[in-house]
Amino acid sequence: MTQHAEFLATDPTTVAEAAALLRAGKLCAFPTETVYGLGADATDADAVLAIYETKGRPRFNPLIIHCADLAMAEALAEFSPLAQQVAALWPAPLTLVLPARPNNGLADIAMAGLDTVALRIPDHPLALELLAAVGRPLAAPSANPSGRLSPTSAYQVRLGFAGRVPVIDGGPCRAGVESTIIRVDGDRLVQLRAGALARSDIELALGVPIAVAEKDAAVAAPGMLLSHYAPRSQMRLNTTPRAGEAWLAFGAVPEFDGPTRNLSPSGDLHEAARNLFAMLHELDASGAETIAVAPIPGEGLGEAINDRLERAAAPRG
Repeated sequence: MTQHAEFLATDPTTVAEAAALLRAGKLCAFPTETVYGLGADATDADAVLAIYETKGRPRFNPLIIHCADLAMAEALAEFSPLAQQVAALWPAPLTLVLPARPNNGLADIAMAGLDTVALRIPDHPLALELLAAVGRPLAAPSANPSGRLSPTSAYQVRLGFAGRVPVIDGGPCRAGVESTIIRVDGDRLVQLRAGALARSDIELALGVPIAVAEKDAAVAAPGMLLSHYAPRSQMRLNTTPRAGEAWLAFGAVPEFDGPTRNLSPSGDLHEAARNLFAMLHELDASGAETIAVAPIPGEGLGEAINDRLERAAAPRG
């Protein structure tokens, strides 16, 4: 029996078991359509603090609050007419940053001292069932040590935390990168983080243009740290591999005599997004000191993929 198999018996196998852990102030990881989240009752300060401590996450980095439905979200934040228009896209891999309602019941630490709150309704049946069973909003950043690769399977959660965090297994995540984060700023929308719902698709659905926040903007939402989503290996972007490196390829490429994963041999950006973190996990485990990454087109979901790669390759503090 492997080390990680020993922990399987401690994991919840039903939504009721996972909900009981969360209602008792414990942590429990769960799947969403984007990545696995490290869940805690967002109204319980001690439970939310345990997220920060378990992840080693900076306290100034706020958390996304997951809601079961629009009514739960509207009890936490002020929804302008424009915000309601965007929220009509829920459930979706889309997070809205909105003014927090006074006395909304959320633990202050979940909002990292800001007067705004990041909310979303996940598009995953198990996540929605769990939220309904808990009956409370759940703070749920990605279920990985802070700054490391996000997990898209229950196994990666167990591996990242050495089996110390219970996880309910909902299979592989279908999107593979985190949610898009949009701030509603008066009568305009600002993208704070590119994600699994392409900015161009949101603009098309709403008929509203979306501005893009500067890369070095103050942290106003999760996923804005310049160095983030990093493997242990160093990374070189928009390049071809050298001898001794691992290669994260994209599209039709020549063979390489070294550890190789291809995000999408056919050049499909949806497939590439779905495979991104899983393949980086695999190449990181190959022992190569450096991962070379092929160029990825920047349109559509390519914006989110390149955002994650640039943050993964950024200098580490």
